[in-house]
Amino acid sequence: MIIRPTAYDHPDAVKLNDQVQLEYAQRYDDEGDVTPLAPAMFQAPSGLYLLAYDDQDRPVATGGWRAQEQNGEGYADGDAELKRMYVVPEARGLGLARRILAALEDSARAAGRIRMVLETGTKQPEAIALYASSGYLPCTKFGHYREYENSRCFAKPLSPLHP
Repeated sequence: MIIRPTAYDHPDAVKLNDQVQLEYAQRYDDEGDVTPLAPAMFQAPSGLYLLAYDDQDRPVATGGWRAQEQNGEGYADGDAELKRMYVVPEARGLGLARRILAALEDSARAAGRIRMVLETGTKQPEAIALYASSGYLPCTKFGHYREYENSRCFAKPLSPLHP
């Protein structure tokens, strides 16, 4: 498996985004995640978008972060928000989500972000387990879905890089 930075609007990223949206719609019986996102949000130095490819160069996992500052949706200065973490069903259980998460944390830390935050839902127990086992703790709700009962928000401090 190879993980590489990719534009959020790259055709492979769009393909996996469409797949994760279908999964959200099935799990929550709705239209999927309608959080407004734009490709520029994931460009350095204020973000990063990663795709993982298998040994046949097929996209199999994705994830990104975007910078956030204090605003009316409950973000704090220095936040890096995790978005679009997804692994295709046939590649689950291989540790790809954990590898992408670690790479995104490293990138956000190097960009000077203070904490990584994310929003997920109660019908995504695998995601909640991944984040909990990676040091994320529940936090005050933020973002587009902060008023939704089945929304869960988590945060993890990003300690500075040590020389």
